[in-house]
Amino acid sequence: MKNFLAMPHWLPALLLATLSFSCAGATLRPLAYPDPDAPCPARWVNWRLEIADQRANRGDSERVTLLLRDSIARSFPGCRWQASADGKVPRILIELHRFGVARDGNYWDAAAQWTVVASDAEGRTLMEFQADSEISRPNYRGANNELEAMKQAFDQAFRRTLEGLRNVSGAG
Repeated sequence: MKNFLAMPHWLPALLLATLSFSCAGATLRPLAYPDPDAPCPARWVNWRLEIADQRANRGDSERVTLLLRDSIARSFPGCRWQASADGKVPRILIELHRFGVARDGNYWDAAAQWTVVASDAEGRTLMEFQADSEISRPNYRGANNELEAMKQAFDQAFRRTLEGLRNVSGAG
């Protein structure tokens, strides 16, 4: 049996950092803000959704991209989301730049940041915009401040995403 105290000095910090980020990411749930007046961007039913994780640390990439994908699909229930580039369909590309939370003294700082590009079936850009949110939350006693900060940052950036996508016009 190895002595627990004999582990490398950096291992506990790495484990703590991994566990603290994983906890917040694992409990975030997809959001849904459907609008009956805008069932799909540009009122086009068929869309291809691509999410490109551009972050330096992509350890939770699958979970974060699935969270974004599910949230988009739930908020645009009238759309049919194509899995691949088969056929000519318009595309929504989300390039993920930041998505995480860290403790800074008595605060939890969370950030959600991505670029959204909507293109028509021929590849012409219809709209491009940033969806950013940065939250700094005090470390309240008895609360999961890490999770609450990340939820708030994700919610704000996602609402900005929906606002932009609902303003996409079919004319390029």
